[in-house]
Amino acid sequence: MSLKTFFLETRPQFLILSLVLIILSTSMAFYDGIFNIKYTLLTLIGLLLLHTSVNTLNDYYDYKSGIDLKANRTPFSGGSGLLTSGKISAGQTFWLGIISFILAVPIGIYFILNKGWFLLPIFILGAIFVLFYTSFLAKLGLGFSEISAGLGLGTLPVLGVYLILNKGFSFQVLFASIPSGILVCNLLFLNEFPDAEADKVGGRKTLPIILGKDKAAKLYSALTLLVYVWIVLGVIFKIMPPFTLIALLTLPLALKAISGSIAHSDITKILPAQGANVMVVLVTQFLLGIGYILARVI
Repeated sequence: MSLKTFFLETRPQFLILSLVLIILSTSMAFYDGIFNIKYTLLTLIGLLLLHTSVNTLNDYYDYKSGIDLKANRTPFSGGSGLLTSGKISAGQTFWLGIISFILAVPIGIYFILNKGWFLLPIFILGAIFVLFYTSFLAKLGLGFSEISAGLGLGTLPVLGVYLILNKGFSFQVLFASIPSGILVCNLLFLNEFPDAEADKVGGRKTLPIILGKDKAAKLYSALTLLVYVWIVLGVIFKIMPPFTLIALLTLPLALKAISGSIAHSDITKILPAQGANVMVVLVTQFLLGIGYILARVI
């Protein structure tokens, strides 16, 4: 088994999200006059390890449940394809996920001991999302699958990293972290459309399955637009600096994603929509971070 195969199993193209989350949260801290390169790098390593664990454990459980054996793979959904093609074994994938999680634990302990026990509830909740997302949470229905993703790889990392850097709660940062949660929720949400039939096989209860794809498309559209409304309201009420309005530049991409979700039955439209959705998730948060930096230096 080559190292390249293990690396590809982590789905590195999706790990970019962790980097963007760290950029956003550290930009918020920088806006408040705080910057610590050591803590920034440690949080980045820890989040990358946890994200790797989520990706590989998701691949493992979806393979064992039969989901990935029936899913129509796209560049954005349907698993890595390495398990189904026999390039890596289920056991190797499982242990890659577990070891990645274990390697992240000492980083969490370090921050708890050095910054405070107030971080423990966030770390415990994050650990639950990592270890039990695919095997349990995604099967609960009521939006648990999408909300768990939004919290675990959106709101909580942004808020948690800020707390580590600042050692104190900020309502402004909590408010500004909500778009991250919605965006990451939507990242999973739209990717669930092509997988709906396969997800039923594995017992998942995703929103496209529960609501039906037509209603799910309307909800996805509303959540996407809510991100931009939230940012505008944050600026109007002086919770977020005016420069964060730069994030509205991704609105055309968001409208493309919305259009594709509504035409979900047409594969030639849902695939470009998924691509636009990924760009909305990454670039919107990156631009928010740039907005905070500009607000500090200008």
